[in-house]
Parts: sequence; structure tokens; C-alpha cells
Amino acid sequence: MAIIDFGKTADDYAKHRAGFPAAFFDRLFAYGLARSGDVGLDVGTGTGTIARGLARRGCVMTGLDPAAPLLAQAAVLDQTAGVQIRQVHARVEDAEFPPVSFDLVTAGQCWNWFDQPRAAALAHRWLRPGGRLVIAQFDWLPLAGNMVEDTERLIRAYNPDWQLGGGTGLYPSWLRGVREAGFGDLRTFSFDLDISYIHEDWRGRIRASAGVGAALDAASVARFDGELSELLARDHPIEPMEVPHRVWVLSAVASG
Repeated sequence: MAIIDFGKTADDYAKHRAGFPAAFFDRLFAYGLARSGDVGLDVGTGTGTIARGLARRGCVMTGLDPAAPLLAQAAVLDQTAGVQIRQVHARVEDAEFPPVSFDLVTAGQCWNWFDQPRAAALAHRWLRPGGRLVIAQFDWLPLAGNMVEDTERLIRAYNPDWQLGGGTGLYPSWLRGVREAGFGDLRTFSFDLDISYIHEDWRGRIRASAGVGAALDAASVARFDGELSELLARDHPIEPMEVPHRVWVLSAVASG
């Protein structure tokens, strides 16, 4: 099985991968899960989509990621956005922060990559009593006959080990581990929306994914990209494409 290294995808990741939408942040603040002035930690921050969105809204953020190339892209995007975010290069399982030092810990599009019991236990340790853990996903939706389903079929042809396709964007199995780590007041919500992609950006988005650029060698990625380009031009020629996505959020409160 190929080793997943998102650092190899940093350029495409920063340029083509749509970050969490404004509606996600609107709901976090409307539901009291994030508040201006919060001191927050974004684990698995990648290029910083969640950390940057929260910093723009008044939070004081730290971003944590094991991939230095992604953190470098995050720094460029942060500067462009006019926000300052502290960056820490480490795996969440190995990170060291003082206990009870954060109001908010977020994990966007990454919880599946962690040792989840350890990540949840560390988040509980780092949060102040009453602090909030927010685990969020922003997934494309493969529906019968749609472009996403066709794309996933092509990914599997190049990477039979890829197991992340065919999803619903819902993760109920994660609740038990969070509760067992000592969190309470668990809540979930989800909403669907379409994200516009032109062919070039969708190809870049897929090159940046776990099944392609993070797993395959450069020659295989190039061949895959050529086939995807042909598929889109032939079967889904209208641009921009409206790609169905689902945002799913699990929130929990650290006990005192």
C-alpha cells in the first residue's frame, strides 16, 4: 500500500482545493461553537483553510500539520489574507502544548488520518474546561451517473488500494471515541451545497487528493490527469461544473 504524503500535493492543494465554505464558519459562530477572541488550535491544518477562516473572524489561531510543504503554502495564503497564524510542524499524536491552553480545537478533513483515541484524548487535555472540539468534513458526493462517480472510478483504476470513495459525507462512528475521551454535549449537523469547478481546477483538486497525488508516483499522476482531462471533455463538457458536496460537523465540549 502506498504511503500517503500530502506534502507532494502542496502546490495543487493550495491552488485548486476549495476550502470550507463561508456557510460553515457562519454556522460555527451562530451555534456558539466558535467565538471572536477564542484561542484556537487547528490540527491537520494543511494549507490552513479552517485556521485562516477563524482568524479572519477574530480567533487567535495555531495551525498544526506534519507536512512542511503544506505549512509553507499556508503561510503564503495567510499573508495574502492579512492574518497571522502560528504554525507548528508535528503530528498531532506527537505534539506538545500546555494543558488547558485552548478554547477551541478544530480538525478539518483529517480525523480519519489520526490515531483517533489519542487525538481525542490530547484535544481534551489541551482544552480549557468548557472548550470545544469541532471535527469537520467537506466531502464531494458521488451520486449515480455524476461526474464525481466517474472520477472515483478512474481513481480506483489507478489506485486499487484507495478506500475513500463511495462515501456519504457522514461519520457517525466517530462519536463514540470522542465521548470516551471525556467529552460531553456531543452534537452533529450537516448541510449540502454545490461547489463550482472548471475542468482545470477539478483536475488539480483530484491531483491533490489522497488517492492520486498523495499516493502515486509522478508519472502515474500525469497519466491519470490526462485520462481525467479526456473524461471531463467527453462526458462532462459544460463548465463550470456544479459539484455536490456535504459539510458534516461533530462538536463536543471538554469536561471540567
